Amino acid sequence: MENTENNDLARKQTQTQTPAPQRIAFLGLGSMGLPMARRLLDAGHPLTVWNRTAAKADALVADGAARAATPADAVRDADVVVTMLADPAAALAVADEILPALRPGTHWIDTSTVGPDTVRALAARLPEGVTLIDAPVMGSVDRAAAGELLILAGGDTVPVAAVLDRLGAVTPCGGPGTGAALKLVLINAVIGGVALVAEALTLADGLGLPRELALRTLSQGPLAGAVGRATATGSYFPVALAAKDVALATGAAKLPVLEAVHAALTVDPALLSEDLSAVAR
Repeated sequence: MENTENNDLARKQTQTQTPAPQRIAFLGLGSMGLPMARRLLDAGHPLTVWNRTAAKADALVADGAARAATPADAVRDADVVVTMLADPAAALAVADEILPALRPGTHWIDTSTVGPDTVRALAARLPEGVTLIDAPVMGSVDRAAAGELLILAGGDTVPVAAVLDRLGAVTPCGGPGTGAALKLVLINAVIGGVALVAEALTLADGLGLPRELALRTLSQGPLAGAVGRATATGSYFPVALAAKDVALATGAAKLPVLEAVHAALTVDPALLSEDLSAVAR
């Protein structure tokens, strides 16, 4: 009788044990990737990191993350792979290295902004038993650090819910590629809005109105969000990345206004490394 009770107790304890944290490989430690990786490390996930500029991983490694020499080395033992890369070319180049190393049962979350065509190209190359969730994010560096990103997810997020929940709030978008598609819609609305605010401020200046008056009244109307981005501090969204996002959109549809925005973003090479708010300045 005592043995039966002990067995029952052991079985109940086993059933109530918290699963071990998933092992994560995080590739891409730029301005957004670094705070995202930090949140996963702080949550107790065994974390392996890789970045093309290796020194960007130093702080994470000092706090317990493992540094991988190559993308393939980073993902070999991972349960979940998270990528945050600059553009489609970077995503495809990293895919060339990691795809042969991914084990069946691995879940790959791509949080980069690469568009649905690239997501479909990546999905078509997956090894058997590997899943891809396109999960680009909306939000600032500060929101990434606070775990308050808006995550636009295409595909089945259930197996990686614990990872995504640490990064922000998930908006299910549908099947693979839909998260990437919605990201282009949202981010181009933001970029176009910032460009429109910049034009409005130029108009205000031409009419002799104080800039602060124009900004204050614009921020009380439907362009409030664009005004906030146009005057953002403590964030960094390079004009070069904004131009890339606009190019992805104009490659998917006829968008004459955004084509003009792209021309304005790329006319001065010195502007490309500036934050998007420089357009309004």
